[in-house]
Amino acid sequence: MNILIMGGPGAGKGTMSARIVAQFHVNHISTGDIFRAEIGSGSELGQKAKSYMDQGLLVPDEITNAMVAEYLAHLSDRKCGFLLDGYPRTLDQAQAFDTISAQQPDLAIDVVLAMEIPFATLAERITGRRLCKQCGEIYHIKANPSKQEGICDVCGSELYQRQDDTLESLEVRLAEYHRQTEPVMAFYEAKGLVRHINANQPIEAVWDDVKKALTNL
Repeated sequence: MNILIMGGPGAGKGTMSARIVAQFHVNHISTGDIFRAEIGSGSELGQKAKSYMDQGLLVPDEITNAMVAEYLAHLSDRKCGFLLDGYPRTLDQAQAFDTISAQQPDLAIDVVLAMEIPFATLAERITGRRLCKQCGEIYHIKANPSKQEGICDVCGSELYQRQDDTLESLEVRLAEYHRQTEPVMAFYEAKGLVRHINANQPIEAVWDDVKKALTNL
């Protein structure tokens, strides 16, 4: 089963992704993982991507597409399927991946989970989010606070707030997200692959909806 998960910042993609991987035993693949792997290996694609990143520029779609294809081609247990997070971000990327999967059918997307949530709820989630510097555990000052303020329950390290977890930054990021991903969503809607998930619910209710969307395939 190959899954694509989409949603604005703070929509709960990380939480649901972790549960999907544990429940359905698929590979969790993010563009961050792919970039780190390619750059770390010193590959030609990785070096090209790094040259753009070092200049503070976005990596062009053609390089990103090539890195994703290369990464998936060498995935040792690709028969288990995968959960793609953060790709494709643009219509060009979606069309390119469609071409790749036409040549390699086992890479074709089976379902797109669209995590949907109102802006007001996103704003509260984002501004109250705290992360552990050491292990990456995620907390929220209201919905999921740590037992000791500012300290991670898991490893005892300090919690911090990301610099872009502000209302102003959220508005910019969300506008950019919608600009880029609405055409992507329309592309997959036309294929009948999108399952809309109401992410404005308690975590367990969201998870129930996600499980239904995946088990009903």
